Amino acid sequence: MKKVKPGNGSSTAKGNPAPKNVDEYLAGVPEPTHSTLNKIRAAIRSAVPPEATETISYRMPAFKYHGVLVWFAAFSNHCSFFPTASVVEAFKNELKGFSISKGTIQFPLDKPLPASLVKKMVKLRVAQNESKKRR
Repeated sequence: MKKVKPGNGSSTAKGNPAPKNVDEYLAGVPEPTHSTLNKIRAAIRSAVPPEATETISYRMPAFKYHGVLVWFAAFSNHCSFFPTASVVEAFKNELKGFSISKGTIQFPLDKPLPASLVKKMVKLRVAQNESKKRR
């Protein structure tokens, strides 16, 4: 898997510098959230094509392949996975029990989404992006 060079390291309103890459982002996340996000990252990596890249987008870890596929991030009281609204809609029955909104799935800091579900959602995103590229 290739790694993308990040954009500029601009600061947030809080004065924290933007992470330069996914490893730096995860290094700044405490346990148990760090382990949870590493499991999500591993599940995503196992489902993306070898040409996919990791990057920071909107100050969150993301995977790109013909455009951004998915994002994931830590927040103070939960973690989120952002596979886009169409994917959340496609998997809404499998996401019962999770807090979902239009394009976001929230889950506890210490309980990652099931890896098999993450992989299915990522594979749908890959197919969507490949379809877009062919047009």
